[in-house]
Amino acid sequence: MGFIENIKEEIRIIRERDPAIHSNMEVFLYPSFKVMCYYRLAHRLYLHHHYFWARWVSQKGARRTGIEIHPGAQIGRGFFIDHGHGVIIGETTVIGDNVTLYQGVTLGGTGKEQGKRHPTIGNNVMISTGAKVLGSFKIGDNSKIGAGSVVLNEVPPGSTVVGVPGRVVKRDNMALPQEELDQTHLPDPVREDIMGLQRANAELTNRLLDLEQEMKRMRKERKRGDYESI
Repeated sequence: MGFIENIKEEIRIIRERDPAIHSNMEVFLYPSFKVMCYYRLAHRLYLHHHYFWARWVSQKGARRTGIEIHPGAQIGRGFFIDHGHGVIIGETTVIGDNVTLYQGVTLGGTGKEQGKRHPTIGNNVMISTGAKVLGSFKIGDNSKIGAGSVVLNEVPPGSTVVGVPGRVVKRDNMALPQEELDQTHLPDPVREDIMGLQRANAELTNRLLDLEQEMKRMRKERKRGDYESI
């Protein structure tokens, strides 16, 4: 894709996913737009083994936008970073198409791996504010990672992950429409666990009341039998 086509696609993506943008000219002020321009140049230099200059360009972009994308990372089409300050994307990260990241997301390594050290993000994935995905595993297509989650293991396609450490709380294997790639349509596993305990407690209480009534009835029948025998 040529330079002009890239710019047109960036404008389209940002305007589709950020309602705060009211004109095409505003897109040129947007950190996501700026950092992707730096990334494309840096990635091209990286592929031609100009590693110093690739890092120089990427670090310049990081200083200007607050978003650090290693020039070795592979990013697909339709990539969008909302606000973006504090976003970090490691060298061996692979990102599919139509992926959305929010501010403070880290796609990093654990510090214990060699070679492929960073995650692979599938297509149509949303990763919420402050989430950390650490390690060389895959986040499956059509998945959502909740805000503040720390994901340390592979995520199956169509999953919703929340918590520290992250755990799958929902899985449907269905493609997510773009309007659902937000940070609010997420289950609350703590609330669900509490509600489950409340239901179990209510069932246990009802069962104990039934047993108590049954014992009272049996005692009454035993007393009546004793009187009749006299």
